Amino acid sequence: MEWEAIEARLNALLEAGRHGEMRGAMMMLNVVDIAQYMEKLDKEKLLLVFRILPKDISSDVFTYMSPEQKQLLIESIGDQEISTLIDNMFLDDAVDFLEELPAGVVRRVLQSAPVEKRNLINQFLRYPENSAGSIMTIEYLEFHTGTTVEKAMEIIRKVGLDKETIYTLYIIDEARRLVGTLALRKMILAPQDALLDDLMNKNPVSVCTTDDQEKVADTVRRYDVMAIPVVDKENRLVGIITADDVMDVIEDENTEDIEKMAALTPSEDEYLRTSPFRLFLNRIPWLLLLAVVAIFTGMIIENYEGLLKNASVVLTACIPMLMDAGGNCGAQASTLMIRGLALGEIQLRDIFKILWKEFRVGLLVGLALFLFTLARVLVVNQASFLVALVVASSLYLTVIIAKLIGCSLPLLAKRVGLDPALMASPLITTLVDATSLMIYFNIATLVLRL
Repeated sequence: MEWEAIEARLNALLEAGRHGEMRGAMMMLNVVDIAQYMEKLDKEKLLLVFRILPKDISSDVFTYMSPEQKQLLIESIGDQEISTLIDNMFLDDAVDFLEELPAGVVRRVLQSAPVEKRNLINQFLRYPENSAGSIMTIEYLEFHTGTTVEKAMEIIRKVGLDKETIYTLYIIDEARRLVGTLALRKMILAPQDALLDDLMNKNPVSVCTTDDQEKVADTVRRYDVMAIPVVDKENRLVGIITADDVMDVIEDENTEDIEKMAALTPSEDEYLRTSPFRLFLNRIPWLLLLAVVAIFTGMIIENYEGLLKNASVVLTACIPMLMDAGGNCGAQASTLMIRGLALGEIQLRDIFKILWKEFRVGLLVGLALFLFTLARVLVVNQASFLVALVVASSLYLTVIIAKLIGCSLPLLAKRVGLDPALMASPLITTLVDATSLMIYFNIATLVLRL
C-alpha cells in the first residue's frame, strides 16, 4: 500500500476516535514509519497517538522523531511518563536525545529518570562532544575469561533482549580489560563445553573513549565490523559503538565537509527548520572573507589597466574563460585530495608523489585545452596567431598551476591542524583567479610587447 493511503487511513481512524483499530494499524508499521506519520501531527494529536502506542514501542518511535517533536512531547507528558520513556530507551539514544534539548528541559528529564539510568546518563554527558565516549552504549554482552559456551548461551537467553546487539560477544579479564571478541555464530557452532577464551579473537580492534567520532567511523569502515568496543586508557571495556551510530556519524561528518566545501559554516539543523537569519549568519562570514581575497584580483586588473587599453578586444574577452578553467581544474584536484584524506587513502607523507602526479595530469589536461583554445580563438574570434598563442599558453600554465594549488592546499591544511574541506572550491577558485591573471598579463606583455 502506498504511504499516502496508509497516512489517510490512520488520519481517518484518528478523526473517528477508533483508537483500538488505530493502535493495531500502527503496530503493523515500522517504528520509523510511525515516527514519520507523527511528524505532521499537532500537539494534541501527537500526545494522543503517542499514548495509544505500547510503552516499549513508543520509546523506539520516540528515538526516530525530530528534535522539535521530541521537545514538544516531553513538555506535554507527565514526569512518570518521562521516567518510563527514558527507562525503556537504550542509553546511547537517551544521551543523543538529551544533547539536543535546552538545559531546562534536560533538567526535568533527568529529575524524572530512574536513579540508576540518570547516573549513567550524567556519566555519558561528561564525555567530550563528538568523542567515542559520547556516542557509545553499555547495552552489550560481556563475559569473563573461563566462561563456557553453555554458560554464555544461558546468559544470552536471559538478558539478550535488553541488549542493543548480541552478534558480537566481548571477553574481559578480572580487571575488566578487554582481551578478545567473539562472533555469536562462531560460538553457536562450538561444543557446549568449549571455553570462550579458545574461540575468541585475541587481537580485537577497539577505540578509546576520548577518540574523535570521525576516527571511530574510519576504524569501523577500515576493519568492516558491525560494532566496535570502547575502552579507557587502561584498556578496560566501558562500552561499544554500533553500526547505526557510526552511520549517523558518517552522515554528520559528510554533511559538515560538504558545507565547508561550499564555504558555509556547518549547521546541525535541517534546512527547512533553519531560520533565514541563521542561514545568513552561516553564509556571510565566508562570503566576506572571499570578497576580501577577491580584492587582490581587482588590484591585478587595475595594475594592468594600460595593457588592457592597448590590447585587442579578444584578450579582454578571454579573461573569464581563463579564470573559470583554472578554478575548475583547481577544484577537481582539491576534491580528490579532500576525499582521499577523509578515507585515509592519502597521507601527508605522500605530498611529493601527489604533486608529481597532478603535474603530469596538468600537462595532459593543459595540452588538450591549449589545442582547443588555440583553434577556438583563431576560428571563432578570428584573432591573430600571436593573440591566440598568448591565450592558449596562459591557459596551459594556469591549468598546471591550478592542479598543483588544488592538491597541495588541503594537505597543508591537514598539516597545520585545519579541516582540509576548508580548502575547497570557493577558496581555491579565488586564489587561482589571481594566479591566472598574473600569468596572462605577463605573457601578453612579453609576447605582444604591450
